[in-house]
Amino acid sequence: MVSLKLQKRLAASAPKCGRGKVWLDPNEVNEISMADFHQNTRKLVKDGFIIRKPTKIHSRSRAPWMK
Repeated sequence: MVSLKLQKRLAASAPKCGRGKVWLDPNEVNEISMADFHQNTRKLVKDGFIIRKPTKIHSRSRAPWMK
């Protein structure tokens, strides 16, 4: 499998999030591996090959007891 470290870093800067929040479409690895500039990664975000994962919401149900 191709290393997508550079693409993941570039993709994280487009939607302004961390590398862990970025999802790269495993079916489009060849297309994503060709993107080596910010402009190319922005196009992939627009096309839906790179997606920002939703934030995880932590339950506050135990908060009153954790003082």
